[in-house]
Amino acid sequence: MDNLVVLNNEKVSKENDEFFSRNYNFKILPEGLNRYFNVEYIVRKSSTREHHKLNLNKIKVASNIIQFIYFVLSTFKQKNTKYYIITISPYTFISFLFLFIFRKKVFVYLISSGHEEWKFILGRWSVWIYHVMYLIVTSNATVIALHDRLYKKKNGYVISSSTLDENWFENLKKPKLDKVRFLNVSRVNPEKGIYEFLEMFRKLDFEAEISIIGKAKSSILQEKFKSIIGDDPNIKFPGYISDRKKLMDAYDFHNILILPSYTEGQPYVVDEALARRRPVLIFEDISHIIKGRKGIFVSKRDVTSFSEISKYIIENYEKIQEDIGKNEFPLEKNMFKQISEIINKN
Repeated sequence: MDNLVVLNNEKVSKENDEFFSRNYNFKILPEGLNRYFNVEYIVRKSSTREHHKLNLNKIKVASNIIQFIYFVLSTFKQKNTKYYIITISPYTFISFLFLFIFRKKVFVYLISSGHEEWKFILGRWSVWIYHVMYLIVTSNATVIALHDRLYKKKNGYVISSSTLDENWFENLKKPKLDKVRFLNVSRVNPEKGIYEFLEMFRKLDFEAEISIIGKAKSSILQEKFKSIIGDDPNIKFPGYISDRKKLMDAYDFHNILILPSYTEGQPYVVDEALARRRPVLIFEDISHIIKGRKGIFVSKRDVTSFSEISKYIIENYEKIQEDIGKNEFPLEKNMFKQISEIINKN
């Protein structure tokens, strides 16, 4: 098999010679590609223990940008090596410059809109920085994107992404509809819209509760979020769930997945909820993620619209579940196959 070096801004922790990824998606992706290539995974070091054990033989964790670049340069002695960059960040961009100078074959994997994320997190002034990096990388690499809005030129590839395996479609549970039971599964970060959504949630005129599964990118934000929740009995914050069976149980216990994000690429949680026959409620900002799938509802970002749609879902739940069952769901194994085929033919 050929060598594939995967570069990621993802943070990984090490404990007793075992490595743990912060993000489940960035656990299964290098592991899945390792079925087709000899994968070497270069990532950043996390200061906290992460959740998802990585089953890879070659993992290098960099404490800083200099070490990250050193790890990349050390792979140049390997023959028949290609490079797979996951998202464009300062770390991966500088790495790309070296790869470009040494004429390496590079693929860049676009998951979400960096333009929107930089604008929301750092402010409008910062978008030009990302855009320059974006133009340089995408003009000199083969682009693989999760949505056609992320890269519109004809020389790129759009794939169907997924975290689903066959287990997600087995032993489906009947929902409890005695009240609205919202579920939110995402990072507890400002761009995910959860802070503003909780303000709206507290103004609802019907009985509802919400569980928030996730964690913040820092302990400071984590504590800030807990203080916002306070002692509200209708807002539950169990934290991050890494066990996939327990995550399925969480979907089964609730009846609507709420995704209040301001920006998204192609969030895996949507197909996870739909696979368990749970409708999804989003706001207009990310209506592009629907892509023809049934069971996803769009609300304006105000209490009146949100309340009307929530009530409609509960009142028409059985019919909505029947419609959801008509969706075609991508599987993670097909995603790995798609990516490997693109890499092999370029």
